[in-house]
Parts: sequence; C-alpha cells; structure tokens
Amino acid sequence: MADTPIVLVDGSSYLYRAFHALPPLTTSEGQPTGAIKGVLNMLKRLIKDYPNSPMAVVFDAPGKTFRDELFEAYKAHRPPMPDDLRAQIEPLHDCVKALGLPLLCVEGVEADDVIGTLARLATEDGRDAVISTGDKDMAQLVNDHITLVNTMKDEVLDVDGVKAKFGLPPERIIDFLALMGDKVDNIPGVPGVGEKTALALLQGMKGGLDTIYADLERVATLDFRGAKSLPKKLDEYHEQAFLSYRLATIKTDCDLPVGLDDLDLAHPDREALLALYRRLEFKAWLAELLEGRDEGVDDVTGGTPASQDGGAEQSTGGTRQDHVVLAQHDLDAWLDRISKADSFCFDLETTSLDYMAAEVVGVGLALAPGEAAYIPLAHTYLGAPDQLDRGSVLEALKPLLGAGDKTKIGQNLKYDVSVLANYGIEVAGPLEDTMLESYVLDSTATRHDMDSLALKYLGESTISFEAVAGKGAGQLTFDQVALEQAVPYACEDVDITLRLHHELRPRLDAEGRLAEVLERIELPLIPVLSRMERAGVALDPERLHAQSQALETRIRELETKAFELAGREFNLGSPKQLGQILFEEQKIPVIKKTPKGAPSTAEAVLEELALDYPLPKVIMEHRGLAKLKSTYTDKLPRLVNPGTGRLHTSYHQAVTATGRLSSSDPNLQNIPIRTEEGRKIRQAFVARPGYRIVAADYSQIELRIMAHLSADKGLLEAFAEGRDIHAATAAEVFGVALDKVSPDQRRSAKAINFGLIYGMSAWGLARQLHVERNQAQTYIDRYFDRYPGVARYMEGIRTQAADDGYVETVYGRRLYLPEIRSQNRARRQAAERTAINAPMQGTAADIIKRAMIDVDAWLAKKERDALMVMQVHDELVFEVAVAQVDDFIEEVKARMQAAADLDVELIVEAESGANWDEAH
Repeated sequence: MADTPIVLVDGSSYLYRAFHALPPLTTSEGQPTGAIKGVLNMLKRLIKDYPNSPMAVVFDAPGKTFRDELFEAYKAHRPPMPDDLRAQIEPLHDCVKALGLPLLCVEGVEADDVIGTLARLATEDGRDAVISTGDKDMAQLVNDHITLVNTMKDEVLDVDGVKAKFGLPPERIIDFLALMGDKVDNIPGVPGVGEKTALALLQGMKGGLDTIYADLERVATLDFRGAKSLPKKLDEYHEQAFLSYRLATIKTDCDLPVGLDDLDLAHPDREALLALYRRLEFKAWLAELLEGRDEGVDDVTGGTPASQDGGAEQSTGGTRQDHVVLAQHDLDAWLDRISKADSFCFDLETTSLDYMAAEVVGVGLALAPGEAAYIPLAHTYLGAPDQLDRGSVLEALKPLLGAGDKTKIGQNLKYDVSVLANYGIEVAGPLEDTMLESYVLDSTATRHDMDSLALKYLGESTISFEAVAGKGAGQLTFDQVALEQAVPYACEDVDITLRLHHELRPRLDAEGRLAEVLERIELPLIPVLSRMERAGVALDPERLHAQSQALETRIRELETKAFELAGREFNLGSPKQLGQILFEEQKIPVIKKTPKGAPSTAEAVLEELALDYPLPKVIMEHRGLAKLKSTYTDKLPRLVNPGTGRLHTSYHQAVTATGRLSSSDPNLQNIPIRTEEGRKIRQAFVARPGYRIVAADYSQIELRIMAHLSADKGLLEAFAEGRDIHAATAAEVFGVALDKVSPDQRRSAKAINFGLIYGMSAWGLARQLHVERNQAQTYIDRYFDRYPGVARYMEGIRTQAADDGYVETVYGRRLYLPEIRSQNRARRQAAERTAINAPMQGTAADIIKRAMIDVDAWLAKKERDALMVMQVHDELVFEVAVAQVDDFIEEVKARMQAAADLDVELIVEAESGANWDEAH
C-alpha cells in the first residue's frame, strides 16, 4: 500500500459546500439529509477512484482553537451554523464510520491542521498523499508528494497547478493570504491590499513577508499601480500582517491520536449502513446493499478526477550557473580556485546511503552562491560520456579536503567524511554543517534535511532524489542517472547548502552561546562519530542465534498459555480478536477506545489491565519477546558488515530535541536492559581476540545536574558526602534514619527522584508506586519540604520558560517550547514538564559529547590500544587491549569526569568484560 497515495478528506470543507450547493433534502420524519448525501457521494467517489488507498476523513472539532487565542475576532464574522446543518453532523459521522473510514476530530485545532500534519508525515516518509478539499488555503501544503483534488470542480492541483491557478508557488500561499486577508475567516491582512496587489507584490519582491519587510523601500520601486504608497501602509500594519500570517498558516505538528500506519482502506460495516440508509431514507443505496451490488455514486458532484501524475517541481536556483567538469583543464581551473579560497562547499553523490558500502559517483563543488560545478566520476549508464578518473580526482582533492586552513561546508557532513574515509581521505577541520546549524539554532522548528531547510529559510523547493532516480523497486542508483538530470541535481545540492550556510550562520553568531554550542560541541563531534561508526563493534552471531531459539520457545509457551486463558485459539497479533476476547468474552472493562470507536488494546492499556488480569499480562510478555526477537536477535546478525565482520550503526546529531544522540540500523539506544532477555542481547556485543569491552557510565548524571542547577543545599551535601542519593531521599521523605531505609523505600525514593526531574505529577507517581494519589502527593510535598531549592528551581524554570519561550542547558543549548503559553492546559503542562527536564537531559547530552571529543583526541595519540565503539545514553563503550584495561579505565574515568565543571562532582563507573553485559 506504500506505493498508493494516502487520501486525506477535508470533511468540514465538503460539509459546508454540500449544504450550500445541493438542494435541501429531508426524510419523511423531517431529518435534513442533503449535506449528508453530498458528502457521502464524494467519499464513495474517492473510494472508487482510489480503491487501494488508505484514507482518513477529518472534521473540525467543536470549541475554540489556538487561532482564537491568537486573535479573538478570528472567524467572528461567520454566522452561527444553521440548525439544518447542525442536525446532519452526527448522522454523517455515523455514516463515515459505517463506511469503515477513520474519522478524526482533534480538539484545539482545525481540520486543516490535522490534514497538514498527516501530509507532513507522508512527505517525510516519502509517501504520496491526495488532499480532497475545496479550500484554497490547502494549496500551501502542496509539494512533490502532496496533491489537491476538488471533486466538485474536477480540479487537480500539483505544484505546477498551484502556480498556474494562483500565480505563486505553494510556499508563497501563506504570504498571499496574510497580505490580502480572508473575509470568510476574518483574517485581517493589510487593509487596502487585495488579491491583485498581493500577487504583484510577492511576484515583484520574489520573496515572502520577511523579504518584503526587510526592504520596504524597494517595494515603492515596483512596477504596479499603488506601489509607491504601499511601504507606508505595510509599515503601519506590520504586526497585523504577521498575525495574519500565523492565522493563515496550517499547523503541521499537531499531536494526533493516529499515525499514517493507522489509516486504512474502507471496510464497510454492511449492517450499520443498512440501518443508517433506512433511517436516512437513501433508497437507491439501500437497494444496492440489499441486492449485493457495489455502492454507486449519485451524479451530483461531477465526473472523474484528472490524472494524479503531477510533475515534480524542479528548482535550479534561479540564475545559477552550472558547470559539468569532464576535462582535466576544467578540473584544474576549479582546483586552482579552491586552493585560493578560504572556504568551499562540497557534496558527494554516491551509490548508497550505507556509508560503509557507498562508492563515490561524483563530487559537487561551490565557492559562491549562484555558481556550482559537478564532477561526474562513475556514471555507468549506457551512453554515458567519458569521465575523469575517480582515483586521480579524489587524490587531487585530498590535500584541499585535508587542509587545516580551509573551511569545508556541507549538509550532513558526517556521511561525506565517512565515505571519503573509504578512499583513505581525511576531511580536516574547520567544518561547517548546515544541518547542525539549523539544529542548534532551533532543534524543534523544522526537520533539518536540505529540502526542508531550503523551503523554510530560502523559500525554494528543491529537486527531489525521486525526480531524477525514480521511486520504489525501480529506483536507480545515482551512477545510472543521466548527466542531464544529475548535473542540476548535484549543483543544486551544493548551491543550496552554501546559501543556507550564509543564511543560518549569521543567525547563530548573533546568539553567541548558540554559536559556541555549534563550534565547541556539534562540529568537533562530526569526525569523532565518523571514526566510532566506522570502527564498529564485534558481534557474536552464534549467541544471538541461540537466543532467538530460546525466545521462540518461550513465545510458543506464552501463546499456549494465552489460548488456555482465553478458552480458545486466536491471533495474538490481531487487536480486533484480542479486543473481542478481553472486552466481549471476558467482560474486562474498556479503559480507552481507538479513533474508530473500538476498545483499545494498545500497550499502555494492556499494561494497566495486566495489574489485575492474567491474559493481558501474558500478551504483554508475548509482545515484548516477539519484538525483541524480530528487532534484535533475528536482525542484528544480518546487519554485520561482510567486509569488516562488525556491526556499524549510524549516529544522528540532529534528531532529538534535547541534544541527545540517536542511532539507527540498529538503534542501540533502545536495547532493553530491565529484563533478563534484554540484557542477554548485550552479551552478543563482544571484543575481538586479545581485547576486552570497557563500559564507562556517568552515575546519576541528571540528578547531579539538578543539584547544580537548583543549588539545593540538601542535594549538594548528599552528593558531596558521597551518600546513596536514593537512600538519602528515602530517609528524608519517609522520616527514617539513613541506615534504616528499606529496599522498598529506596525504590520508591528512586521513583520520586527521577519522576520529579521529568515533571511527573502525583497521579503519575501514584501509578508507578501503586499507591493512592493522595499518598503520592504527600511524598512529593515532603520531598519539596526537604529539598526547597528543587521546588524553587522548578517554579523558576516554568516562569522563565513562559517569559522567554525556551530553556537552556548549562552550555547554552536552547530548546524552544512553543506550547509553554498555550491556553490548552494539557499542552501547557506538557511543555512545563519539558522545561523542567530539558536543561538536565540536554546538559547531560552536552557533557557526554564533550567527553567523547576529549577521549577521541586522547585515543588519536595512540597512547592506548583502544577504540571507542559505542555511545548509548550516558555510557561510552570501548574495545581495549587486555594488558591495558586497568590503566585505560582509570584514565577514561578521569577524562569523562573532567568533561564538566559543576557544583557537584561527576562520577563515572567503568568495568570491563568479554562482552558488553559483563562490563556492567
């Protein structure tokens, strides 16, 4: 189904349009049905046109949205919903559900925002989506993956279609709406700026509001009527224009109860439809169902939509000059120019995203915006022109890439650094990486890939890889892409990257501490991570195979036990069958429902039910072991590199909001360690012969950072005296002597310590400790009585976050909190919890990164026969020669402990073993 488009239906748009466009219909009982029939016709039509596509139908939820908080008069001019329309909403929702389509109504946002979020998720996942709507505002969502379809007008809008209809690309639609306003939604815009003026202004300035307001004097020189008087008007209504921009912007980061994988094909409920069609007196549809025919579409909404094969928009940077380097004299000229430059931008085109297997196909170069070169080296398609020798070109570039006096600029440079290492080429600093510049500037503002950054910061859509290489199973590797497509694609990569650097770096420099985070932490970490990834870690496939067999046996035992508890066999992986057994046959109370209205069997629900019922407990264990087997014991051996015989993960610097590293292929951060089966997986991570695994772990680092940040006297004293912090907290909270603290009291205190730094509520703590909420609140109150500095810190950080809109780590890393001033209590409280924890989690991330940089520099001196092979949470893992283990442990502990200068001493615990588990 991944190859078929996802269909997102703007139910609210169709509801109003059907109500006003179609003749009024009523049942014999007086129930209005015209809008219901119109919307159902459109849905049936979409189901027929996209028979293999998952769908969602989205309606506005009742109540105010965040836009009402921004602007009290938002939609104030709209008349109340007519009673005849209001009476049709509930039966229409019932019909949509009976058609078997997911129906979404999300409080606090509009249907447009829900659709926008799903469209963004589809784009990020490389999937196509069709938005069925008649709302012009949705044109802002169109891109290479997103198309609009208006079934009432037989209109299809891809990127080119939006340009043809509006005279502007999709990324300018918000600016367009912000300038001219919207009477229907009461978006004020700029008074006196209508559709024609807004269009002429945006076309003339070749940019959006930021471009316009950055150069108001230029506006007066534009060649259209009224341009001369426009700067004064724009300046007078500056705030109103940007408010209008925010009101017109479709939100694409909503918290949704479903994801893309929860959307489904239509699975009609025949009995429910029969009952509804009888009640609503849809006689023709009723007859079709009774006769067993496919449901038809009444001819009230037009014909068949046009083809969905919209062409991909290709941007080549406007007037950029592209060069293809096929001759030695051209290469020499570029090398000479680079040798004289202080900095240059480069980008590799390769055969694979796997840095260990990738081969260089070509190199993109840029020295200044507007001009770029591509050096093809290994395009092997039939009829490809003669190209320069790859080895010779890379050898010629080697001294330039390794020059310590030249800044190398790139996007996700770690990948290029790793691939070049396959050819024995070291890329020396200084480095500049636009992905990391964007990430440090605002980790939550956008994705940090080049396409997203180009759209956000340059207002440009870029050529997608799929546009030049195709999609799916037939996708070409880059060596098979013809130069006619490869050259503009590769040149655009370096040109856009260079332009982004010129845009982002000044913003960072204006925020001094953010520039320091980039320069002292993130950029120096690039070669460190590359070396660690390429070193890899040894794996014992035989041990994993044995674990897989043991897990399989236990999984089968649990399956048998589940059948006994259920009284019959069933598919443990089927939420529907499990729900039927739990809630219908065993009469277990329903805790939560899915968006489709079915009882939920999600993990959180089963976890709660498992406290009181045996079958959910068995299902939970079965799910956990099955995931362990499929994700790790079965999969890890297949990821071992055949050339090195080792496992090579990929570490990501620009994914988490707080600065922590993440990893993929495999995800080392998620290997469970709380269960015996999870810990056994670590036993398969081994050292090569003659070496040992050393694991060095920061002890209670976030609690120590809390003591530093809060300056709480009690916490500082406890750490300074080397007390067991959880036992010390238990003694304070439970009012017992330190030597009388029981194991259960210590466990409860540990939950309190860690729970509070994550902003846990009394209700959450009560669930974790299995006590009443009042008792949990008493524990929290006692904790704050004993550690008043922590209470003051938490209150102060909430206030500061609300004032500034962000929080910072000790080293100046910033986390923006867009919901911190939300009128929605749940969202605001979630942001406040993040405000409390992010400085600690982010500071811990900064500290271990600083430690990695220092340890890597020490290892580079070859004083110890050791490799840094993994980073997981607060832990660094090494492979160390047996004879040097003891000395290495003392040295690495000292270096890691010296990575920060806090009011509390950092403690590192390090052990060695034949495998990762033994090293704990």
